[in-house]
Amino acid sequence: MNIQRFIREHKPVWSELDGLLALFEKKRRTVQAPQVDRLTFLYRTASAHLAYAQTYYPGDEIGLYLNQLVARAHHALHAEQWKTSHRLGDFFKRRFIGYVLERKRFIALAFLLFLVGALSGFAAVWQDPLNLYALVSPEMADGINPDAVGKNRGEVQSAVMSTSIMTNNIRVAVLAFVSGITFGLLTVYVLFYNGILIGALTAVFWQSGKSYVFWAYILPHGVIELTAIFIAGGSGLYMGYRMINPGPYTRKYMLLRSVKESALLMVGTIPLFVIAGIIEGYITPSGLSLETKYIVAGVTLIALALYVAYGRLNERRHTRLTAEDAVPKDEAGTRTADLFSSPASISNRSI
Repeated sequence: MNIQRFIREHKPVWSELDGLLALFEKKRRTVQAPQVDRLTFLYRTASAHLAYAQTYYPGDEIGLYLNQLVARAHHALHAEQWKTSHRLGDFFKRRFIGYVLERKRFIALAFLLFLVGALSGFAAVWQDPLNLYALVSPEMADGINPDAVGKNRGEVQSAVMSTSIMTNNIRVAVLAFVSGITFGLLTVYVLFYNGILIGALTAVFWQSGKSYVFWAYILPHGVIELTAIFIAGGSGLYMGYRMINPGPYTRKYMLLRSVKESALLMVGTIPLFVIAGIIEGYITPSGLSLETKYIVAGVTLIALALYVAYGRLNERRHTRLTAEDAVPKDEAGTRTADLFSSPASISNRSI
């Protein structure tokens, strides 16, 4: 059975399960016993579809969709899932990193676009410092003074500065994400232009012999901040890609689905921006030595790496446990997935 026929025949089951899950997740108090029974049946049926898709369509996104659907149903059948704190903790413990890893190619592309922009900005200003005025606003260009970096720290209101910076960074990330609706074109511009700004500033400070100082004031917050921007940019690029190439699905379906998945990625970056804003407001302008600030940057990089490893480990553990529990045996002792052990059996079964 080809994948189009597989989707066409079983989509009603998945749609019904998705709708029932929405009821469980939003109006739990109104759920009746027959609906619980129906959810259990649909959960087992979708689990069988997942096993079949993983066997005959490995690598296709239908497997990812069914895996997420089955996971939601699995959680919906446990009362602990209704606790907001539990769901929020589960999201940041594994699901967010799972989404990041699933979209790693688009996040890498966002980084590449930023890097190309940075190299372009650096080359332009290195060749002719006056090009700085063509890349940034005259007010910003006139305000750049490498010799003044680190001075007048006592005049900085850390709380106000932290909030302002955090708000601005979130605005940039949201713009990169929302711009995906333009088929990703505006997202490309946002990433490329922000890269140009960093590259141009790097050239200015390099020519002034202040590179060491410059990066000491950029990296402590920049490691986390840029990571979050790349994630947001990658989500916007994925949205644009799915608008151009919906695959075997309808364009509307893939747009709505990509918006939902990308929005989850965007939400996951908010704590990163909060942390980056705090560092930029309190640590970056502080009187700490430059070496200490580089150490802070290294610590943030290690912390990010450990968080990704932790999330990946939790996701793998959850997938394994779900796989063991998601396909239960019926009264005859036959695993539900066995009903779909061949293309012929699935085509002959009515759901």
